[in-house]
Amino acid sequence: MGQQVCMNAVMQCSFGMAPSSLMVLPANRVMTGNVPDANIMDNKPFVNILPFGMCQSPANPAVAAATAAALGVLTPMPCTPMTAAPWAPGCATVMIANMPALNNSSKLMCSFGGVISINFAGQATVNIP
Repeated sequence: MGQQVCMNAVMQCSFGMAPSSLMVLPANRVMTGNVPDANIMDNKPFVNILPFGMCQSPANPAVAAATAAALGVLTPMPCTPMTAAPWAPGCATVMIANMPALNNSSKLMCSFGGVISINFAGQATVNIP
């Protein structure tokens, strides 16, 4: 059984060099331990998804340009999350603000090829399917 993801959950991108925290605005009006709960639509770059330090994805134009300038040596550049699609799959049986709740097994795809996963749900008391 998964855990409900809420504000300050710890995420990691497969191309990022540092973990990041999930920011959840209180617009959903559902709380766990006095912090807002997340749904699958909490996927907005620089609002919900903060940078993961430096990016190593060759699909990131900044990384590609820096790598070309370094004569082909992979050169990480600052992360700029590019998340267009919602988290998947979410929890279809638990709804938050008319959208599936976000559980800790959901993944989010970055347009630069990274896969963002949840390392810590932000709480350890509420389980959802």
